Amino acid sequence: MLGFLKNPIVVRAEINMNLLALTVMGLISRLRGLSYPRAVVFDEVYYGQFVSLYMKRIFFVDDSGPPFGHMLLALGGYLGGFDGNFLWNRIGTEYSLNVPVWSLRLLPALAGALSVPLAYQILVEMHFSHCAAVGAALLILLENSLITQSRFMLLESILIFFILLAVLCFLKFYNSQSYSAFSVRWWFWLLLTGVACSCAVGVKYMGLFTYMLLLVVAGLHFWHMIGDQNLSNVSLVCHFLARGLALIIIPVTMYLTFFYVHLALLYRSGPHDQIMTSAFQASLEGGLARITQGQPLEVAYGSQITLRNVLGTPMQCWLHSHKNTYPIRYDNGRGSSHQQQVTCYPFKDVNNWWIVKDPGMQQLVVSNPPRPVRHGHIVQLVHGITTRYLNTHDVAAPLSPHAQEVSCYIDYNISMPAQNLWRVEIVNRESDTDAWKTILSEVRFVHVNTSAVLKVSARGGASLPEWGYRQLEVVGEKLSKGYHQSMVWNVEEHRYGKSQEQKEREVELHSPTQMDISKNLSFMAKFAELQWKILTLKNEETEHKYSSSALDWITMDTNIAYWLHPTSGAQIHLIGNILIWASANVAALIYVCLSLWYLVRRRRRIYDIPEDAWQLWVSAGRICVGGWAVNYLPFFLMEKTLFLYHYLPALTFQILLIPIVLQHLSNHLCRSLLSKSMFNAFVVAWFSSVYLVYCTFSPVTYGDPSLSVAELKDLRWKDSWNILIRKQ
Repeated sequence: MLGFLKNPIVVRAEINMNLLALTVMGLISRLRGLSYPRAVVFDEVYYGQFVSLYMKRIFFVDDSGPPFGHMLLALGGYLGGFDGNFLWNRIGTEYSLNVPVWSLRLLPALAGALSVPLAYQILVEMHFSHCAAVGAALLILLENSLITQSRFMLLESILIFFILLAVLCFLKFYNSQSYSAFSVRWWFWLLLTGVACSCAVGVKYMGLFTYMLLLVVAGLHFWHMIGDQNLSNVSLVCHFLARGLALIIIPVTMYLTFFYVHLALLYRSGPHDQIMTSAFQASLEGGLARITQGQPLEVAYGSQITLRNVLGTPMQCWLHSHKNTYPIRYDNGRGSSHQQQVTCYPFKDVNNWWIVKDPGMQQLVVSNPPRPVRHGHIVQLVHGITTRYLNTHDVAAPLSPHAQEVSCYIDYNISMPAQNLWRVEIVNRESDTDAWKTILSEVRFVHVNTSAVLKVSARGGASLPEWGYRQLEVVGEKLSKGYHQSMVWNVEEHRYGKSQEQKEREVELHSPTQMDISKNLSFMAKFAELQWKILTLKNEETEHKYSSSALDWITMDTNIAYWLHPTSGAQIHLIGNILIWASANVAALIYVCLSLWYLVRRRRRIYDIPEDAWQLWVSAGRICVGGWAVNYLPFFLMEKTLFLYHYLPALTFQILLIPIVLQHLSNHLCRSLLSKSMFNAFVVAWFSSVYLVYCTFSPVTYGDPSLSVAELKDLRWKDSWNILIRKQ
């Protein structure tokens, strides 16, 4: 029974020394001197703020993309014991001792290092020679811009890693299709493709380009499978469902998971939550939640409320009034009603409080039991401090003459009666009998007499002149068929009024309330709101000193100065290996020209290369040329500030094309032994030149050693490059 113990247990393993050597070289090139410089480098000033907020569990919104990349950077800080206490306000600021610089930069550096062996494996899986695969990996290894971008707390190297991982996994899945469909290996690579795609999209939305490319390639592959008569209908359905699960359902699920973890980590209120809705703010610890916790859920007649405009741009604001009146005449000569001003005020104030009154009763307190206000009910809104009624009439608004003026009514004993009845319309109701709920309900107020809708000025929240204290204009808009957030309000603060006397009520309005009903948003509601803010929130685009156009990238007519030593000439630049960039462009041009030549010749039934070589050539183009195109061309349609590092994912695919073209030329165009020898000699000389250029620009890639003024001037190979030279 125990006979198997008579012989030793032997484990045999095959080690690809090429892969091992490339991995070690990648790690050395990216990890060497990783803590240098111990100062904030370029966009570390941007991403570092988010790392600190993660460490302190404070909510933030970043309109640049999803949260997964930020969480990976924060993971580095967490592993290094970072407490989040550092002021990220200036490039070049020296890091304090509590900042674990090496740990914060570790994950981007590892991603950059592992991209080297990934490039090797991708070409092997595309069935090119190991020599070509090693060449592709070495080009990634020696590309100065990729080294620079991976050695700091930035996201591009992580994005490129997941993009390459997704491509590699898909190729391994594709290659296992013919001999082991639905095997463990087949499922592993298919599922890992979906995981890698979701991670790429989760780091930056640029990852969506490669994800869509792989979906198209997978779709073409399945289309060809449909024509395979050897596959049964059941088998085709299983293949379709498997691909749908791995390439759509899993990425979507993981994408949601990134946001779930993000929101679970960031549960504290902070400065960024001001752009979110009241319901979202109330779900965070501190901030608005401290005010709204335990408020009554249903608005009733007699409720004291503050009304926040849902639009939130150009700033959040609350329906507001004060004792000042509109001027009798405006500067342009138009007259006003001289009624009490109603505005939208961007700060919390006691004058933001209103009382919901039943038009048929005089009392301003909540009855027992409370009578909730429902969709379609008619109400009057009484200003809490001045006790005047919200009103609108056929008088032009001060800044928007096409709309009606909104005021609090003052009886001047003239022929201008009060028009203060408003119908409550709950926009997000589930039924026509829904009650008006605190924070959760989004409501419109429709004026009964004129059908005008209460809204913030259509001019994006126009600011009134000095007489209106620069507060935002509120108007009654008659053209209200469409839905716009400027005409939607939600109750933010709420209490049940108990005091009928005005003086007692004023004291009540200044006091916080505590009741026993809490409000919580579901994860999907919070995700939908946060996702919408990320997609629609636009920071003011300003021209940056190092911004560039997409046309500048191909020929590398631009660079970015990342860091300058405060006293010496040591500096770090995002600047590429110009020979690699030029060679990548030439390789792409050769590929396109040769492909067109082959297509024309094949149309004439002339086959210059064997069919298997042609299929290899086409499949390489789908991945490399397609990867370059989808990661580059969309930038011509983007209205945003662009930088050279946006080109790096596209460049990576273009670099992979270089050894593919070289192998193709060697195998199919160099017919004689002499021509092959001459071509090989050219490749060796060219590769030696690539290494020489890498060494030449290494001082501004690693920031060490410091260069003299003359040496820095020698590095300005293009007049458009901005190499920093100190004045003597």
